[in-house]
Amino acid sequence: MSAITDVRAAGDGPLGALCSAVDALGPEAILLLRDARSGASAVVVVDNVACGPAIGGLRMAADVTVDEVARLARAMTLKSAAARLRHGGAKAGIVADPSMPERDKEAVIRWFAQAIRDVQSYIPGPDMGTDERCMAWIHDEIGRSVGLPASLGGIPLDELGATAFGLAAAAEAAAAAGAVDLQGARVAIQGFGAVGSHTARFLAERGASIVAVSDIRGAIVDPTGLRVDDLMAWKRRGKGIATFPGGTAVERDTVLATDCDILVPAARPDAITEANVHEVKAKLVLEGANIPITAAAEETLHDRGVLCLPDWIVNAGGVICASVEYAGAGRARAFEQIAETVRENTAAVIERARARSVPPRTAALELAVASVREAQSFRRY
Repeated sequence: MSAITDVRAAGDGPLGALCSAVDALGPEAILLLRDARSGASAVVVVDNVACGPAIGGLRMAADVTVDEVARLARAMTLKSAAARLRHGGAKAGIVADPSMPERDKEAVIRWFAQAIRDVQSYIPGPDMGTDERCMAWIHDEIGRSVGLPASLGGIPLDELGATAFGLAAAAEAAAAAGAVDLQGARVAIQGFGAVGSHTARFLAERGASIVAVSDIRGAIVDPTGLRVDDLMAWKRRGKGIATFPGGTAVERDTVLATDCDILVPAARPDAITEANVHEVKAKLVLEGANIPITAAAEETLHDRGVLCLPDWIVNAGGVICASVEYAGAGRARAFEQIAETVRENTAAVIERARARSVPPRTAALELAVASVREAQSFRRY
């Protein structure tokens, strides 16, 4: 097969039987794990370590698949390479309900940590269904994780909104390139978790108006702008977004069709597909989640003139923060590096895409893959 550079391309060979993301860059290893006592199972994909040990989130969900984790691991390879970090890409997923009792969840997380003790090339971080407590349990078991609580010397990236801060920096770069005017820009956010809620806060601070948000239970809209601080406080109380007394409740997935200037898909993979891409009305899409849009849907948006900025460029704030933490630096340095790196990369991708008349993802792939391949050239295999 030819050297594939996009995570969405089909693979072949022995690993291709497990996942569709096999090419010249990776993955280097796929581990399938099972705990006979609890019945929990997990998958770890170490995609590429040419730039250094791989940092990648550990997610917990009942529908985790090998293919999804492999695609996410590739996104982490590209994300770290584009951000010029001394780390490669990996990802892990535990097939289990993240809402299980905390005692049971801790037992599963500690089992997972023990299972990857000897996988020195993988450094876990928090992801969907896990948090800084989970990273603390892993660190207690094997001394290797990022996104730790502040009491353990970590930088709690979800609490501080590191990924969201990067998305705001990307929005500023897009505004500087003439894609949108942030002052008064109408923003719709799919997913009001750690990424989505802080993105709403940071963009509102920059003059944008948050007109629609959703969570797993529903969505709420207000064309005049939602009160973000009140909405975040409502969410912290465990309330569903749709019950917030400051807007109109609507069906969860209609948030993607909101009449807005900026759309931030910050929920699950493949949220925007060929089936619903025609509903998107935004001028600018900031991919807050990892792989939130299918390749075909992204191409459709590009053909319509929508600026769709790739996940591994604009949502790199989390891994940059994790890298800074792993190196022993603090939150001030982390946020400084996030702002500088994401702004520069976003501007470079927009400029390259316009100059070559290609989609932003193509431009971003060229930059990131070139970096990985150069790093690979220095290694002895």
